[in-house]
Amino acid sequence: MTEFLLSVHVLVAIVTVGSITVAASMFPRVALRACGGGEERGGRSEGTGTAVLLHRVCTGYAVAGVVVPVFGIATGAQLGVLTDAWLIVSLVLTVAAAVLLGLAVLPGQRRLLALAEGAATEEEARPTASRLSMTTGMFNVLWAVVVVLMIVRPGSTTGA
Repeated sequence: MTEFLLSVHVLVAIVTVGSITVAASMFPRVALRACGGGEERGGRSEGTGTAVLLHRVCTGYAVAGVVVPVFGIATGAQLGVLTDAWLIVSLVLTVAAAVLLGLAVLPGQRRLLALAEGAATEEEARPTASRLSMTTGMFNVLWAVVVVLMIVRPGSTTGA
């Protein structure tokens, strides 16, 4: 059972968190380019359509990503490591990343999309894009630390 729980946890983490980190990292540059104009297709610039798609990927996978800590906690319970410091820190960082995603990254994407769809210039949108890039970078670093903790498991008797 532990192998199944761990497999689901890792697979869902790769698919959801990996997709979010890539899409969220690409988003500010694509949305900023859309603010600079671009080829019109169906009443919307090509860059704006791509930015909308990247935002949908982030939003959709954020919802699906709830499964990651659920299966992570179930796996931790099976292994008897729920009170290990590395797991507790990982859970705290996961919550921090989720809060950052929900309260800063996704709303920042919506603000930048509104600028792009409102025909803002690239110069007008640059401060918003810069803040969003920084926030997305912080989100990505949190996940990188969680991955390292999951692999190294400092202080764990089951660690590598």
